[in-house]
Amino acid sequence: MTESKNTKGFTVWFTGLPCSGKTTVAILVEKKLKDKGYLVERLDGDIIRQSLTKDLGFSKEDRDKNIERVIFIAKLLSRNGIATLVSFVSPYRAKRNQARQETTNFVEVFLKCRLEICEKRDIKGMYEKARKGEIKNFTGISDPYEEPLNPEVILETDKETPEQSAGKVIEKLQLLGLVGKYH
Repeated sequence: MTESKNTKGFTVWFTGLPCSGKTTVAILVEKKLKDKGYLVERLDGDIIRQSLTKDLGFSKEDRDKNIERVIFIAKLLSRNGIATLVSFVSPYRAKRNQARQETTNFVEVFLKCRLEICEKRDIKGMYEKARKGEIKNFTGISDPYEEPLNPEVILETDKETPEQSAGKVIEKLQLLGLVGKYH
């Protein structure tokens, strides 16, 4: 077993439209960090919604509660030396700013992807249902997405491969001194 390298925890917050690639890139970053011996936890919107926040819907109030619960977990993990990867649409700037204030070594990663590409990637048919009015308060269709104003990393996931995007995240973590150099 590899000895853990974490000396300081951090929170990488992946945000973007549904189907922009948040989970895909977070999984790749998780693998790269674990392969180098870092302690990593990944908090993913789909997984958290099936357990910790299954009591919540998609109104603005419920979305805010959802993110507040995730911020609490990320705060605990990151302050205890864990590399915490959070992949949620998290459409509202105010909640992402709250996460920045409350977690350790916060790094915001904006997955910038054209809406039409997100819709093409949607294997669950959520965008189509939202356009038909079957899903209410759907981010990007019937509910707003507030793009980050100054994210540490911008990934253009409609123009680069998931591996290139993950590489950019790792590079930023290195530049910030949160992880060591990869050889």
